[in-house]
Amino acid sequence: MIGKLNHVAIAVPDLEEAAALYRQTLGAQVSETLLQPEHGVKVVFIELPNTKIELLHPLGEKSPIAGFLEKNPTGGIHHVCYEVADIHAAAAKMKLDGKKVLGDIKIGAHGKPVIFLHPKDFNGTLVELEQA
Repeated sequence: MIGKLNHVAIAVPDLEEAAALYRQTLGAQVSETLLQPEHGVKVVFIELPNTKIELLHPLGEKSPIAGFLEKNPTGGIHHVCYEVADIHAAAAKMKLDGKKVLGDIKIGAHGKPVIFLHPKDFNGTLVELEQA
């Protein structure tokens, strides 16, 4: 069902500093900052030949990333995102298999539908599925 790895998301306490680290130290191509108010984050994408790294920073005090950074003040891997052909079919299969889908289907940072799956069902890893 899953396709390629779309991105690995890393929560960071300082988005500009983290973007500069990838841009200047590692020589990576870094996107402009994107605001995602419906997800409570601002993000930048690090473009790699085979995937992307998404740097996440809270957008507002109620952001789920703010809570993550309270527990992990230096940041850390937040989730992995896999592509799927049909987000509705993927969500239905997850529910049928007894996996917890967090919230409803939303539009993600790439402008495509996404869902999140509970870490307890995936070896402690928050999983995002994005329609390819």
